[in-house]
Amino acid sequence: MILRIATYNIHKCRGMDRITSPERIAEVLAPLDADVIALQEVVRGKGKQDQLERIAHQLPGYKFVFGKTRRLRDADYGNAVLSRLKLRSSEHYDLTASWREPRGCLRADTDLGNQRQLHLFNAHLGTGYIERRRQALLLVEQVLDDPKYRGSRIVLGDFNEWTRGLTTRLLSSHLQSVDVRKFLKRRRTYPGVLPLMHLDHIYFDPAFELRHFEAVQSKLAKVASDHVPLVADFALTQAGVTN
Repeated sequence: MILRIATYNIHKCRGMDRITSPERIAEVLAPLDADVIALQEVVRGKGKQDQLERIAHQLPGYKFVFGKTRRLRDADYGNAVLSRLKLRSSEHYDLTASWREPRGCLRADTDLGNQRQLHLFNAHLGTGYIERRRQALLLVEQVLDDPKYRGSRIVLGDFNEWTRGLTTRLLSSHLQSVDVRKFLKRRRTYPGVLPLMHLDHIYFDPAFELRHFEAVQSKLAKVASDHVPLVADFALTQAGVTN
């Protein structure tokens, strides 16, 4: 079985051209053919303000869960996971560690069949150096170290870290990491039109074997958000994936 995972900071669906369009985000996501998609900076309001509903409407076969990080005017704002695999459960974790903007991580548990499952952790960390160090410790010590999830974890999202700082070192000591620089060479993930930095990352347990990785650099992806999506294909190994 090959499992395709994508992560994408959609920037409230506001593109580099200042146009806000959930439908355009869905148009970027559709050809990726991902089994599970992690989104950051998602707005959920009433009616047309519900960006997640509008995106999912354009992607038949996907169910979704949402983790509220904070209020944004008259709407909720946070992380989301869309999956065409069966969603078992989900939980939002508060990673706020300073007076800055609240931050969080959304866990989504998906059924892989044969009594196996994936625990996907979709995180969005802060922009401040000290803040991010504290959030990384919270993420590892209070979320990822739970024995219930070890062996079948994929941790991904926007970590707001473009150098090998504490967050990268800490997560790499617990999980394998996708070496973005090795796979993408000079290609970056932010900002969209002219990517200069690697802010988005993927980490995984040895139960998953990385087969393919790319940053989506289509013309549409470069303008639809201020980030571009990352896509990774994993094969399941025999050891480690729990039910």
